[in-house]
Amino acid sequence: MQSPVDIKTSLVTQDPQLLQRPLSWTYVPKNCKSLLNTGEGWKVVVEGQDSCLTGGPLEHSYQLVQFHCHWGKCHSSGSEHTVDGKGFAGELHLVHWNVDLYNSVEEALASPKGVAVIGIFFQIGRHNDELGKITDILHEITQKGEECSLPKKIDPAAFIPESHDYWTYEGSLTTPPCYESVTWILFKRPIEVSEEQIEKFKLLHSSNLKAYVNGEPVVGKVTENCRPVQPLNGRIIREAPY
Repeated sequence: MQSPVDIKTSLVTQDPQLLQRPLSWTYVPKNCKSLLNTGEGWKVVVEGQDSCLTGGPLEHSYQLVQFHCHWGKCHSSGSEHTVDGKGFAGELHLVHWNVDLYNSVEEALASPKGVAVIGIFFQIGRHNDELGKITDILHEITQKGEECSLPKKIDPAAFIPESHDYWTYEGSLTTPPCYESVTWILFKRPIEVSEEQIEKFKLLHSSNLKAYVNGEPVVGKVTENCRPVQPLNGRIIREAPY
């Protein structure tokens, strides 16, 4: 029951029942508080109780706690999930925890139905203005553990594709300890970001040790941070046919 997985579109099951309670999200830009270098990439820390996700495959209310991104050495291997074996330039994860069943993020992460993650694929194209609010300040958090405030409000809803078709399945976190507590919701249509924006991600360092050769830092850059695709092991991937 691990993630990520390859979405084989010929094997996906259309499930009209997913539309009986449409997927719904409410995000509050002012709740996005800071940008952190985790050593594995960047993460936007979200506070407050008003940014919620409900409906679709979810039986409970889930609160946004953070969002982060995955990328690769090349633009065809930057996403964790793949579609018919094809990767994308990047993958954004909006991470929510079940506030109906659990009392803390930590409890939810390790518990059944504890987490819901929205996955959004990136493809190379036009500059993404909302993502620019992050890439423009990445130089302030190049070392692991560095954190800065967000000078501009970021609206997570601005990353949601115009087309709301999605796939959903039950899986895990993609970083250790890889708890099998996640309902994944993957929007089918990618959004555009520029090549320059993706390349800025790779300026981040995986440690707080500064190593230089000829005046340039060369050690510990996060050039890729994707977990390999995991076996599906008989799981069903459902599609919401909007």
